[in-house]
Amino acid sequence: MAALYLFPTLLSDVDWQECLPVKNVEKILSCEYFIVEELRTARRFLRKIGYTKSFDEVGFYLLNEHSTEQEIMDSLEPLRNGKDVFLMSEAGLPCVADPGSKAVLIAQKMNAKVVPLAGPSSIYMSLMASGFNGQNFAFLGYLPVKEEEKLKKLRRIEERVYKENQTQIFIETPYRNDKLFLSMLKIFKDDTLLCVASDITSINQSIRTQSIGEWKKEKNFYIGKVNTIFLVYR
Repeated sequence: MAALYLFPTLLSDVDWQECLPVKNVEKILSCEYFIVEELRTARRFLRKIGYTKSFDEVGFYLLNEHSTEQEIMDSLEPLRNGKDVFLMSEAGLPCVADPGSKAVLIAQKMNAKVVPLAGPSSIYMSLMASGFNGQNFAFLGYLPVKEEEKLKKLRRIEERVYKENQTQIFIETPYRNDKLFLSMLKIFKDDTLLCVASDITSINQSIRTQSIGEWKKEKNFYIGKVNTIFLVYR
């Protein structure tokens, strides 16, 4: 039976064998239909893992926040013809902070077989390394851009940490990392714990957990424009 495979990609420029199961990679090497968010990076990734087919003979379907329901349905048409389709994200697990979930929902409504495959997730890997509650947590995605709304959201995040004993996880556009970090130092109580996890799986990986009071003492701390996960706990 043909299936929609959810294929994780790399989080950083490392040897794929460090992060991806060999059997999963072997499976994708014979596929001829892909749903991707960005064509160029998808092709580059496929070549990196050893894909040898000519891209002129391969079906690529783009899926992003602007994709219509009809376009997504068209991308799943190979399933009706008995052909496997591989859905890939830009980085890490498909459908987690990623528009791929739209395709999966339609595939489920079609009663198609959906197969999630193992691979790296910056969200879960940072949670593992934070020391925070891994039994009760919430991923919030991006926070509001406007400063006043963002500060209100941060206050609610800290409230949930203490009221629900729940780890709060969120991300930011890389060029706004340090602005968000300073906002947290301003809003949160000194005893609140903050983990800053950057460049997961890369040689520059940094995962640090400290109280807000301890973070305030690090006058020269700078995150920079790198992929970062923020986690808050008590």
